[in-house]
Amino acid sequence: MDAPITQDVLTLPRKMPEGGKLNLVGLTRAQLAEALIAMGTPERQAKMRVGQIWQWIYHWGVQDFDAMTNLAKGYRAELAAHFEIARPEIVSRQVSEDGTRKYLLRIAGGHEVEAVYIPEESRGTLCISSQVGCSLTCSFCHTGTQKLVRNLTPAEIVGQVLVARDDLGEWPEPGAPRNETRLVSNVVLMGMGEPLYNFENVRDAMKVVMDGEGLSISRRRITLSTSGVVPEIARTAQEIGCLLAVSFHATTDEVRDKLVPINKRWNIKTLLDALREYPRLSNSERITFEYVMLKGVNDSDADARRLVKLIAGIPAKINLIPFNEWPGAPYERSDWARIEAFADIVHKAGYASPIRTPRGEDIMAACGQLKSATERGRASRAEIAAQAGL
Repeated sequence: MDAPITQDVLTLPRKMPEGGKLNLVGLTRAQLAEALIAMGTPERQAKMRVGQIWQWIYHWGVQDFDAMTNLAKGYRAELAAHFEIARPEIVSRQVSEDGTRKYLLRIAGGHEVEAVYIPEESRGTLCISSQVGCSLTCSFCHTGTQKLVRNLTPAEIVGQVLVARDDLGEWPEPGAPRNETRLVSNVVLMGMGEPLYNFENVRDAMKVVMDGEGLSISRRRITLSTSGVVPEIARTAQEIGCLLAVSFHATTDEVRDKLVPINKRWNIKTLLDALREYPRLSNSERITFEYVMLKGVNDSDADARRLVKLIAGIPAKINLIPFNEWPGAPYERSDWARIEAFADIVHKAGYASPIRTPRGEDIMAACGQLKSATERGRASRAEIAAQAGL
């Protein structure tokens, strides 16, 4: 049996010291009810009050208790005395030539994380972070060169969604005709950090995001990306039920140990054994295997053939990701012809093998490029290569 997963990672308490007010963002319905009862709301009224406040925060997007007009004025004042509706602070907002938006967000403690909004013709995807930094040191990933500082709280995870909707002007206007167009239609936990090393906070945040009376983003429109924290994969299926993506990137343990060092703890076979159960446990259609294309490292025809043999029997698609370079990166992007040849082998084996179009490269917002400004302390190319055992 695997040993319990432990990390000496700080997660800030829900109650922030500034002003002594509890942030209602990110609380589950049960936690919100507990907070209201502790404030003095009669227990028999708590469920109704939760429903009202929930809709104001997550359907209408209000940030001021005075705007909650179906609550008595005295009750609104009482709420304002005890609670706040706080979002992360936008430090900077960059817009790419292709319309991608990257937000640098400041959270409690002065730390910063990044979130990215990617507009597409049929959907809008928000890529959010789950930790400040990352502990996994994947050698091809810019975020992996930044030390792990702490886990994000549910408020800070949900807050990234609220910030994006604020910026996009997506909240409905009272009295206006109903508009079913969703600018933020999909959420991917593919930003900074390993979501499954912050499982409880991610789970609680996703419960808020999925709630049908608020943000109402379906579990089938939420994708959690993991590097392979095997013991938490079944929990993800049972307690969140979202789609799963796996940072795979190699077809032998020797190569994956270098690219994704967590493979030394849970190797390819162990990971795949857990993944075979996921679609059944979560009632999901298929698993996405993410595969970054690195020139001369993992992009051969032999790699493509090994890949389809490894995943045989798993409902899956393979996302081929042209490597997004960053300062000091010890790798190069595979040639386009090589990527297409790899994709052709995978496709002929019966798997969807889309080649991801890089988005937001001009603002360092592409996959694997996120890294907050205040935590940079960049390692040199030689140091990164040494850590990877290259």
